[in-house]
Formats: sequence, structure tokens, C-alpha cells
Amino acid sequence: SGRSQTRKMISIEEVHSNAQTYLDQFFKIVDRERTEIRWQSEWFGQFKLEDVFDLTRRFTVAQFLARDDFAKRYNSQHPIAITELLYPLLQAYDSVAINSDVEFGGSDQRFNLLVGRDLQGMLGQRQQQCFIMPLLVGTDGVQKMSKSLDNYIGVDEPADEMFGKVMSIPDNVIMNYLELVTSVSANDLANISEEIKSQSVNPMEIKKMLAKNVVSQFHDDKIAYQAELRFARVVQQGDEPEDIETISFSFESPNTGPNNALLGDKGGSDNKSSSTLIVNLIKLLTSQNLASSNSEAKRLISQSAVYINGVPQQDETADISPDDVLRVGRRRFLKIININKG
Repeated sequence: SGRSQTRKMISIEEVHSNAQTYLDQFFKIVDRERTEIRWQSEWFGQFKLEDVFDLTRRFTVAQFLARDDFAKRYNSQHPIAITELLYPLLQAYDSVAINSDVEFGGSDQRFNLLVGRDLQGMLGQRQQQCFIMPLLVGTDGVQKMSKSLDNYIGVDEPADEMFGKVMSIPDNVIMNYLELVTSVSANDLANISEEIKSQSVNPMEIKKMLAKNVVSQFHDDKIAYQAELRFARVVQQGDEPEDIETISFSFESPNTGPNNALLGDKGGSDNKSSSTLIVNLIKLLTSQNLASSNSEAKRLISQSAVYINGVPQQDETADISPDDVLRVGRRRFLKIININKG
């Protein structure tokens, strides 16, 4: 998949857990009732050493080193594990095991898909057709969309997050998104492209149309319309969301509050005021799903993307008071509540 280093091995439990998350997203697009799910363990669970030898003898190392990412790593003297050379073979055997007619994949999977087609021919099967799709560029407008690069739009994300992420893409990839993730007709695409080039339309308006289209696909038209209104109010006009999420602390008894584990080492603030607490921002962001990991939380802080009452935070701890509003980026908010108030 274009990686520059060896994949990390994961456990069977992690495989099953990951597979379920993929299926949950997959069935937002594909009809579950008309889908057959097969596990590779059906055929690889019975694989013998002689089967491995029979598989590996059908291709040469030279063929595999011709693959672009392998060639780059080999020429730059970066290690390539034997298991990585086996991966295309194992994927190819999947096509044989299920007697595949068609295999879909991104352009970065061209080599693997064609190995499957070749192996089918070697074993006397009718060779599959390969539908190779261009890759969708991530929200950074540069690299392919990837969760590990944090430039992705998740199909299972809330409507507001999805809408906001689409609105954040650079203008130069608008057409790429329209072509790959919508059903806008070829004629309309040509007209939109011409309008953008001639500057007869504001790209912001095209992105709004694109964002509504994407949100409608994974939610519905009404939710997409509401997401557009909230985006205009919160992001463009700078207002707080009406349904802002909250988190409660006990300011009078910080050691017994419901979220005291999120407080900094000192608990209360330096001035010992009962109206102020010191919170560990890393713990706060990750516990409230405002950051996916400690490293992402630290990155957000270092990039001045974490605000309290509009003031960017530079440290991993911060003073908080009742009714303070924490903002991460432009779209995610959290309000501090005193559980003892009233």
C-alpha cells in the first residue's frame, strides 16, 4: 500500500475487531443482505508448507522488486521483509480461493490485483477483471486519504464533523472530490470546472454543495441541511454551537469530582481559588474524543489548535473555571460545568 516500512503484526483478536469496524462502515454503502463475507482462514488455515512452496515458485523476486514501492526501498537500501514479498501472493490466492470474477482496488493496489489475475490463469481459472480506481486525496490536498495521516473523512463520523472536513479541503482538489465521491454528471462536472477556472463562482459555494452531497449520502438531506446551517453559524460567524457538549467537575472538592482523574498534578490552581482548577489537557482531549491519542493531543496543542475562551493554549495543563468553553480546531467544542453549582 505504498508504505515505506514493514507492517506491524497484530493478533487475531485485533483482526476480528478491526474487521468489524470495516464492515460497519462498508455496509453504509453496500447492501448487507446481498453480501457474502468470507474469512481467509477458510483456506489459509489449512495451508501446508508444500502449498507455500507451490505458491512462491510461480513468481520471481525480480517481478516483485519491479513494484514501485519495493523498488524504491530496495534502491535506497531500506529493509524489505520476506513476509512483505509474500503479501501479494497471499492476496492473489484469495482471488483463486473464491474464484473471483472482479476485484476492485485503488491504483496503489495495481500490482497486487494483477498478481491475483496472473495466478488464476496459472491455475486454470478464468482470470478476474481488475477495476482500478484513482486514489482520493486527503483533506491536506497532497497525500492520499489515510487515517494514519489524519487527513481523512470517516464515513461513520457525525454530520457536522464530516461537513466541516469537506469544507476544509483545498480548492485545487474540489474537482477530484466531485468526480470520485459524488454522482454529479459529466456535463455538470465540466461546467463546474470551467466556472472555477474562470473564477465566475466562489469555490466556497461549490464546497458547500459538495459537503451537503457527501453528508446526505451517509446521513440524509435534512441532517445535511442542518449541518450546513451549523457550519455557517459556528465556523463562519464564530458563534458557539447550540447543543455544545459539557463536562462536569467539582470545583469545591476537586479530589472527589467525577472527572478528577483529568486534573493536573496540583489539582487546584496556584492561587488556591475554589473557582479554578488545573486540568491536564492531554487527558481531557483524549477522554472526550477531541483527540484520538496522546500524540495527536500534543500535536494539536503545539499547533495552537486548542483554545479556552478563544485563547490558544501553549501548555499541556491549563486553568479552567465554570462555564469556560474549550475549542479544538474550528468545529469541536466542550463546556466546563461545575457539578456543585446551584
